[in-house]
Amino acid sequence: MEGSGEQPSAQPPHPGDHCIRDGDFVVLKREDVFKAVQVQRRKKVTFEKQWFYLDNVIGHSYGTTFEVTGGGSLQPKKKKEEPTSETKEAGTDNRNIIDDGKSQKLTQDDIKALKDKGIKGEEIVQQLIENSTTFRDKTEFAQDKYIKKKKKKYEAIVTILKPSTRILSIMYYAREPGKINHMRYDTLAQMLTLGNIRAGNKMIVMETCSGLVLGAMMERMGGFGSIIQLYPGDGPVRVATACFGFPKSFLSGLYEFPLNKVDSLLNGTFSAEMLSSELKDSTSVKESNGVVEDKQTPEQDTEEPTAEAPESSQPEEQETMEVVAQDPEYKGPKERGSRKDYIQEKQRRQEEQRKRHLEAAALLSERNADGLIVASRFHPTPLLLALLDFVAPSRPFVVYCQYKEPLLECYTKLRERGGVINLRLSETWLRNYQVLPDRSHPKLLMSGGGGYLLSGFTVVLDNIRADASLRCSTSTLESLETEEPVAKKQKRTVSGS
Repeated sequence: MEGSGEQPSAQPPHPGDHCIRDGDFVVLKREDVFKAVQVQRRKKVTFEKQWFYLDNVIGHSYGTTFEVTGGGSLQPKKKKEEPTSETKEAGTDNRNIIDDGKSQKLTQDDIKALKDKGIKGEEIVQQLIENSTTFRDKTEFAQDKYIKKKKKKYEAIVTILKPSTRILSIMYYAREPGKINHMRYDTLAQMLTLGNIRAGNKMIVMETCSGLVLGAMMERMGGFGSIIQLYPGDGPVRVATACFGFPKSFLSGLYEFPLNKVDSLLNGTFSAEMLSSELKDSTSVKESNGVVEDKQTPEQDTEEPTAEAPESSQPEEQETMEVVAQDPEYKGPKERGSRKDYIQEKQRRQEEQRKRHLEAAALLSERNADGLIVASRFHPTPLLLALLDFVAPSRPFVVYCQYKEPLLECYTKLRERGGVINLRLSETWLRNYQVLPDRSHPKLLMSGGGGYLLSGFTVVLDNIRADASLRCSTSTLESLETEEPVAKKQKRTVSGS
């Protein structure tokens, strides 16, 4: 017990540390609104029509509530016991209260003058209560509702939270649901459970949800095991994954592989030369553009190279943005020196990317993955039928789609193909409840839908095709299901006679 108690103090930079450090990713919370930001000194952050700096949050623990003071500074909010003397004087009902706008003695100019004097929002709310002629006539519940509404309007309070799958999924679903294909947070939880995501697994994921599903898998695996991400286009999108703030040790087991090379890997025609040839073609174009620009920099009399410069500047700018996004310590060509050094650095990164692709191809070629997760904007049927070959037998797979019809088609194709059992198409139903003393009830507003899930388990395909008895049993079961029960037959014969 003593040794376990000394571990946190011996490893302060551990990812489980509860203190906020410079450069950490945090989540700002105010009421039911969330926003993910990175802690940086002297960087202005705008949240809920309030701007402030996060310098003072460094060193505090996660879950601390701060109050925005003058100059955008954040100060820890001291917990004070709310006075209950006013709430004791409450009416029995609100039938005699008339909302004519004359119950509040303070005007907008008075409230603005209080703000200009630097009076805190808590004191403004207290003065609003004292100058309200109908506050004491309201019921106790109405008084609490009134105080909560005024605090939300006048108190500038921000809570700093540690990023997690639940918080980030709620944030994305509320702010930008289109970026995660309208996947609700309870649906994501179902995916992690049905996919048996745990430490030590070897998982395959294909997602276009800004990296939210990938981050959720990495958080549950805890840096143990390996994840192979298949991506469309030029590279994987991991915006939401970066918000988790994983340490570098978590990234050692993360691999990526282009989706357009999956067919060649299945057919056995994939080779390292395919990746190297593409990289050479791209780097040769970049090198030629760089050499031309270096040579023509002192000689600006010719017009032909300058005409080609605008065309080649766009891909170079895109590559620069990608490099900066991957490595925050990267510096531009002007700061690093000549453009040749910049090209060499880019070649080195592309060579590392090629090695990672080859490692991912080797892991996929083993065809012994422990699970498959698909959550993309593309049609799930061709993706699932192709990627199931990389999954070992008796392993789970989960497919998410915003709509039901593509999953129904996928369900039918899987039944025709075979090699899977326990197929299930499900939709989770979610409704939030308000839990308060003497007033717990379901909330009036609820989500219309959070997507659909198709789940199942893989089995050996050859054994199913060779076993004719199993086919006979399944056909017998289907005939029994379609055949009418005996009781109905007897009733029809009696009625006919």
